[in-house]
Amino acid sequence: MARPQCDPMLTARFTAPAVPKTLVHRPELLRRLTAGVQGPLTLINGPAGSGKTVLTAHWAAAGGRAPRPPLWLTVEPDDAPGVFWAYVLEALHRGGVELPAVVGRPTRAEGVTQSFLVRLAAGLAESASARPVVLVLDQFDTAQPPAMTEGLDFVLRHAGGGLRIVLTSRTDSLLPLHRYRAAGEIAEIRHADLRFTHADAEALLAEHRLDISQAGIRLLVQRTEGWAAGVRLCALAMQRSPDPEAFVRQFAADRTTIADYLLTEVLDVQPPATQDLLLRVSVTDRVHPDLADALTGRDDAARTLAGLARDNAFLEQVDASAWYRLHPLFAEVLRAHLRQRHPGLEQQLHGRAARWLAGTGRLNEAVVQAAAAGDWPFAAGRLVDDLAIGRLFTGLEAEQLNRAFALLPADAPGAAPALVGAAARLVVRDLPGHEEAVRRADAHLGPGSGAAARLSRAFLGVLAGRATGDPAATERAAADAERLLGELPTPLVAAHPELRALLLAALGAVRLGAGRLDGAQSALTAAVDACAEPATEPGAEPGTEPGTQYPLCDALGSLALTELLRGRLRQAAEHARASLVVAEQSALPPERRSGTGHLVLAGVAVEQDDLPAARSHLDLATAAAGPRPETAAAVQAAVIGARIAVAEGDGQTALAVLARLRPGGTAPTEGPPSAWAADALAVAESAAYLARGDAEAALRVLDAAPSGRPEHTVARARALLAAGRSEPAARELAGLPADDGLAAPVRVGACLLGAEIAAAEGRTGEARRKLAEAVDLARPGELRRPFAESGPWVRRNLREAPRPAPRHNRTADGPTGPDGPPPVVEALSARETEVLRQAARMLSTEEIAAELYVSANTVKTHLKSIYRKLCVTRRSDAVHRAQDLGLL
Repeated sequence: MARPQCDPMLTARFTAPAVPKTLVHRPELLRRLTAGVQGPLTLINGPAGSGKTVLTAHWAAAGGRAPRPPLWLTVEPDDAPGVFWAYVLEALHRGGVELPAVVGRPTRAEGVTQSFLVRLAAGLAESASARPVVLVLDQFDTAQPPAMTEGLDFVLRHAGGGLRIVLTSRTDSLLPLHRYRAAGEIAEIRHADLRFTHADAEALLAEHRLDISQAGIRLLVQRTEGWAAGVRLCALAMQRSPDPEAFVRQFAADRTTIADYLLTEVLDVQPPATQDLLLRVSVTDRVHPDLADALTGRDDAARTLAGLARDNAFLEQVDASAWYRLHPLFAEVLRAHLRQRHPGLEQQLHGRAARWLAGTGRLNEAVVQAAAAGDWPFAAGRLVDDLAIGRLFTGLEAEQLNRAFALLPADAPGAAPALVGAAARLVVRDLPGHEEAVRRADAHLGPGSGAAARLSRAFLGVLAGRATGDPAATERAAADAERLLGELPTPLVAAHPELRALLLAALGAVRLGAGRLDGAQSALTAAVDACAEPATEPGAEPGTEPGTQYPLCDALGSLALTELLRGRLRQAAEHARASLVVAEQSALPPERRSGTGHLVLAGVAVEQDDLPAARSHLDLATAAAGPRPETAAAVQAAVIGARIAVAEGDGQTALAVLARLRPGGTAPTEGPPSAWAADALAVAESAAYLARGDAEAALRVLDAAPSGRPEHTVARARALLAAGRSEPAARELAGLPADDGLAAPVRVGACLLGAEIAAAEGRTGEARRKLAEAVDLARPGELRRPFAESGPWVRRNLREAPRPAPRHNRTADGPTGPDGPPPVVEALSARETEVLRQAARMLSTEEIAAELYVSANTVKTHLKSIYRKLCVTRRSDAVHRAQDLGLL
């Protein structure tokens, strides 16, 4: 058969390309191809190098699992309709498809008449109805003449099922795909399907005998976004590299064969105006048609960008919006080409983009573009004037913004660059650099400066005060910040909830470090509230304001530590878990996660004498604390670590842990310990000496750091009693406040000491009453450790103490009257009595479940029934009520 002008048929066009030796088997895509050819049309669509032809050739080489082997035809972009149909007929002939002679063979475009198409469709319907013909049309793109596409659609729809077409294309074919979709007669494999997965890349590298780490493979897939040709080209380059692993980390697209491929296959095939647009928009991460027009000075971007996206020219639409993005590797190559072709233009384009983005309210993107242009007054000024300086410390863009300002010159003129430079230094804990930048900012600031700039200065003062552990400076800066917030427009302040959240979280942490627990709780609660996004519907739960996840996690952790220091274990554990949940759900990076949540859970576990859990949480807290933890957290970690060591009988290790935080110790913290922190260390050290049997050393430690804290008083009473000085110990306890303001662990410890002193003096009844009071106080928080730390006397008397007499005035939750407690509604079952007996041992719900070999939910069900029958609402009252009635 001859082509027009008697050119011979090119046999290569009827032959599928050879399958690469380093083939990645993709069974799911092959299965979809096989299923697709059960219908009339299968479309495989993706950019250059996405693996369309390789996939189809692999499928065809295996016979396609069709009634007859698939036929192959590579379509050329300059094929006229007559040439195309001549090749189609030749492909059918070579595949053994016998068509009636009446079909004919056109040799010129004008020979492809409607009559020819009708005859061809009828011939296919007659000759191939039993065994449909599957024809692969490789590289069938929109460059084909519309008449040719219309003719193909006509034949496909009228062949009576005798023809199945597989199209591979970089672009969406001009075929009426919407009709095929509506009829359910099309199977589509798109770019997203063709992208290499981690497993695909791993298999390809293995075929190239490359041993790359999992992290390296993840990075390769991330850099290439699964682009098959990109992964293959990298694999070839890695084979030539002396260090393939290093190649993955360091390779630049503009210096590899990837650049040649993209320039040749994607850029050079575009018209000059389109090439110019692609080079200019490469300076932005994403581009809007109006932004593209601003960068090119023309007004054709909307049409050009839509065409490029449709043609899979390594540019895609972002989530069906008006925005587009370039493939990162293509953008990298384009930027390198831009610098080579137009030196100096890149910086100008960044500046244009910055102003367009700022004009449309896209602050973060505008700032990044201005920084890339080296326009530091504009970049920093936008952050300061828009109250967005807090975004350097929190939010999804924090890392990007800090990268953008990493090159900010120290001598950049103006207050705004100095303020932003000071913030960037504070982010990386470079306090000397921060202070130097603040001095430069102060030289520019004065009473006449704008409120936004002065607020930014106060904001940095609060965060710096936290970093240096300076409560007075922090309070002054916080007061200035609060005053300046009132001077600024309310909508502007409301648009940046992260600013107030960061301020309050820092202020609360500083107050916590100074031991001002009430003030800390007030500021931290306000910080949590500042992070809450108002509910959009009545009754709906409020969400979290965007960008406030870090201060929310931070504030909840500090709030949890505040509650732990007050002895409110349940509230402490709730806030700690909430902090950890926020960190997990918002995917905060490790450096943004506070270890305080785990630290508090460790403290709660110690009080409840769950030492394995305490050790586990303490290890997690230590790992997350960083090289310079805040003083309050560091002190609490040392105290918890010492208590665990004491519980394990290792007083020497306990002393060593505490010594690291003493002056001259090896554990650096942010600022010196406050008075309460120093006393907390002294109290823990005295306990360590008592564990070693050295009561005099315990007293010396406490007397060297006198304090009015109740914890100090109880610790000194314990040391005096251990030294055999019961009268001074009793006087110490008598000096404790009589109200309920003491933390529960302190009150329990005081009761136990009082009980031991009373027993030693022969006041058995008083000793039993104090012991019973300690048990009552310990039950709500499930406190066990104070009993273990009080020595064998307490444990022995807890076992031997007779059941207390009925107490008819305990009316916390259940109604009582002058005639005694209410009657039992119904007798307890044997299982309920056993559950209650375990509860009396102060076991948790989970521990009771383990003891009785039932589920925790079953235990909860029994407890509810017990509460109903005994007319109480709490576990501790149920135990007391059962004891009063002689049921235990």
